[in-house]
Amino acid sequence: MFEQLELDEKLCSAVADMGYKSPTSIQTLVIPPAMEGQDILANAPTGTGKTAAFLLPACQFLLDFPRQQPGSCRILILTPTRELALQVFEQAELITKYTDIVCGLITGGINYGTDRETLDQNLDILVATPGRLFEHIEKESFDCRDIETLILDEADRMLDMGFSAIVNQIAAEARWRKQSMLFSATLEGKGIERFAKDLLNEPALIEANPSRKEHAKILQWIHLADSPAHKYALLKHILTNQIETAVVFVKTRDRLNELKQILQRDGIDVIYLQGEMPQDKRMSAMAKFKAGEVNILLATDVAARGIDVENISHVINFDLPRTADIYVHRIGRTGRAGKKGTAISIAEAHEMGIVAKIERYTEQRLKRRVIEELRPKHKEASPPVKKKKPKSQRKKVKKPKKSKK
Repeated sequence: MFEQLELDEKLCSAVADMGYKSPTSIQTLVIPPAMEGQDILANAPTGTGKTAAFLLPACQFLLDFPRQQPGSCRILILTPTRELALQVFEQAELITKYTDIVCGLITGGINYGTDRETLDQNLDILVATPGRLFEHIEKESFDCRDIETLILDEADRMLDMGFSAIVNQIAAEARWRKQSMLFSATLEGKGIERFAKDLLNEPALIEANPSRKEHAKILQWIHLADSPAHKYALLKHILTNQIETAVVFVKTRDRLNELKQILQRDGIDVIYLQGEMPQDKRMSAMAKFKAGEVNILLATDVAARGIDVENISHVINFDLPRTADIYVHRIGRTGRAGKKGTAISIAEAHEMGIVAKIERYTEQRLKRRVIEELRPKHKEASPPVKKKKPKSQRKKVKKPKKSKK
């Protein structure tokens, strides 16, 4: 129970209203050391409740040590994308609804006048994207001196998007803070190590291993396509016969616009999400998708980490991603919070190289499936078998001579 984590009853009541009966593994591991003021370095898979894992101790701190005088924000949460920022902000609003804690949101694509209204409040919690917030710091319309806790959500994605320098500058501006927390889907790689070393002070290292109940149960398979036309035919069949709600991933904006037009021509209603899209259109698209008005969302990888919608039944990779870790991030949009999900990839011959990389990375083979009326004509090429060199061509390894005693 959340009460056993020594959280205020106002926070426990709000969490109960959100439908959470007991803390997830990441929440159980993070909340106690975070409430003691320790820095946190956490490896947290998506869909396991990590947002509440950092919001709850931050809110508890604000309740234990209420503001003594007017000022700027005390808890700063940085996220890599607008969508993720909005979702974290919405969760913060729900968790703090029985308190006087004031939450704000600042992202790119929103009118600067709205930002000023937000920043003029006595903010307790501010959720922001790094680029837009740094603009305000440079213009001196945001003051970092009151920040007591800095939280970085999906830090690996921030690195991928090139935000490391800006985040380090924001952290330097907030150098009087008492606590920092860094959450990432992976803690591997020198980038994250350097990030953590620069920003954290003797952090508690937390690696969440979700229980079976929490762990995403994602059924994965692949359809082989002979050509672009065959690939589209497979997608159309899947969308009209197999799915309830789906996110369809493509690799570029041009591909997205092309696919959107063809699907709409064939009477399939879709909405879309991509980079450099006006914020009001992004929010409108997500609202329609969440409300079930349209059940197919097309997205590029820019939006991959920003989509956090319950009950997505399918993720479809119409284009395979550039790397295996992006594949894992994509399919994490389904099977959230222990629910079952399905991830379907449609691959042409030239994409089989990345399929092999995905299988090595995830340590599982993607099952090959066939839609009978759309059976591929070409068989999958077998991986090349390394031939042993003839004995005459093999290098002879000289055995070391035994030393004479």
